Amino acid sequence: MALPSPRDPEAAREALTTWLRTRVDGDVEVGEPSGPPSTGFSNETILVDVRWDDGGGPALHRLAVRVQPTSHTVFPHDLFAVQHRVMGALGDQPGLRVPRLRWYEEDASVLGAPFMVMDRVDGEAPSDSPPYTMEGWLMEGGPDLQRAVWERGLDAMAAVHRVDWRALGLDGLDPCPDGGSRLTSRVDDWEAMLAWASPDERQVVPEAGLVWLRENQPPDTDDPALCWGDSRIGNQLFAHRDDPAAVEVAAVLDWEMVHVGDPVQDLGWFTWLDHTLSAGLELPRLPGLPSREETAARWEAATGRSAAHHRWAEIQAGVGFAIVMVRLTALLKGFDVFPQESDFARTNMACAALEGALRDMGIDPDADLA
Repeated sequence: MALPSPRDPEAAREALTTWLRTRVDGDVEVGEPSGPPSTGFSNETILVDVRWDDGGGPALHRLAVRVQPTSHTVFPHDLFAVQHRVMGALGDQPGLRVPRLRWYEEDASVLGAPFMVMDRVDGEAPSDSPPYTMEGWLMEGGPDLQRAVWERGLDAMAAVHRVDWRALGLDGLDPCPDGGSRLTSRVDDWEAMLAWASPDERQVVPEAGLVWLRENQPPDTDDPALCWGDSRIGNQLFAHRDDPAAVEVAAVLDWEMVHVGDPVQDLGWFTWLDHTLSAGLELPRLPGLPSREETAARWEAATGRSAAHHRWAEIQAGVGFAIVMVRLTALLKGFDVFPQESDFARTNMACAALEGALRDMGIDPDADLA
């Protein structure tokens, strides 16, 4: 599912041609962009092949251009420039691959918003739409490939948590530099986002989840880490997908939720999003995927950290993803993809998975509406 894009591919090609001529020497030949007329939710991505002379004659450069969202912002506070800074800082970290960044343009007159240009990475992510639990290369690849993809993806996430974020100059991502609870800050952020995303309508499932999170919040870690945020295999590109022994993470993408905090939150998001794509759709998990217990144990071994609060982090992920879906429902209504009377904010897979977990704990989200 994607939002429609009004961008004209030929106009984008002409704009990029003019702009790139100010960035490289010699002639520039820009091919037809792909990506539009449809785009994802968080950032518009334009894929384009460009030829210019690197000094040894014209060479082909396969680029990806990510444009800051304007009319369809998912989060109340856009971190587009922060994403660029984080990706640049992580470029040489062991065990962690991010696309090579080339340029960042703040001038919105070129493409209508700031944008970043990076090298395109060969690889493919497990699909969100339709979800990889229903069809696609991961489902068709069989149990051995499924386990390998999960473990390689988990290991790449663990590499994020081993990064020395202070040495990389990422102190600004710490929500509590002068003390305080980073977990409380994260829950506060989700609560504020829900109020922003649905100012006039109750959303009882994430509301009940927020109450549970506050009543059961664990102590903060004394050793905060860089947290990827949207940590899931759907945000990783995998290369060599035809061989379970060779498959690897070619790139870790989508840093719009990056922050400093307890990295068990990333572990919770990693396992809960997969749970949502199965239980939230009343589908079985792919048979080769390790259990949440195996996953937590592997993460503990890779990071030297405790996953004792994994379940709390999963519920936080459930709350966060449900709130994201509330916002996406509003966006889809605004673009007339959904009718105004749609109840998708309550009936989507994220709310279904979270509501199931809450009811398993004896919590009825509808109780205060009776």
